[in-house]
Amino acid sequence: MADTITIKQVRSTNGCKQDQVRTVKALGLRRINDTHTITDNESVRGMIFKVKHLVEIVEE
Repeated sequence: MADTITIKQVRSTNGCKQDQVRTVKALGLRRINDTHTITDNESVRGMIFKVKHLVEIVEE
């Protein structure tokens, strides 16, 4: 695995559970098409799995 991972928000958090909204914000995403590069570890992977319907991993 790489040391960093880039994620992109592809869907809105409108209508989502509050814990999912907080998870997206914790990943550093604010709006649709917003990208953020963060370190790749197990906790980040778990957060991505929780909101996998809202984000995607950007291949570079």
